Amino acid sequence: MDDERLKSRAVSLWQRAYQAHMEGDLERAIELYTESIELCPTAEAYTFRGWVYGQMGRTDEALADCYRAINIDPDFGNPYNDIGAYLMAKGQLDEAIGWFEKAKRAPRYEPRHYPFMNLGRVYFAKGMVRKAIEEFEGALRLQPDEPFCRRALAELQAMLN
Repeated sequence: MDDERLKSRAVSLWQRAYQAHMEGDLERAIELYTESIELCPTAEAYTFRGWVYGQMGRTDEALADCYRAINIDPDFGNPYNDIGAYLMAKGQLDEAIGWFEKAKRAPRYEPRHYPFMNLGRVYFAKGMVRKAIEEFEGALRLQPDEPFCRRALAELQAMLN
């Protein structure tokens, strides 16, 4: 199969994997993401397979897939944010900060407000209220209607009054 047909087939598998993922069929999603990766490894397929692993509590596998994604495409911001989120879930808040900062600077990343929101959560957990406020404000500049950020910001500002 030529390169274009391989890429097209890999994208089709990735789309089917994403559909299975959104329908909650995580095992099938992993199978399809893996098939896509075997045909044509992409940062997206590794990142999204990692997301499934993360949802299944398989954090080490999720992290490994995010590192693979970054090796393929260092401009893709999603795996940086995801690494930060997995580290945050493991209680490794200080280690997570740098990954969220990298996600904020990534040239190719949607939804861009997530690393700001996650940094706000980290700083809030660390008791760094002013830094948390700055991050939630940054998230709201990018996504003004984000309800979690609006609530968190209001709660933090009330703490300062």
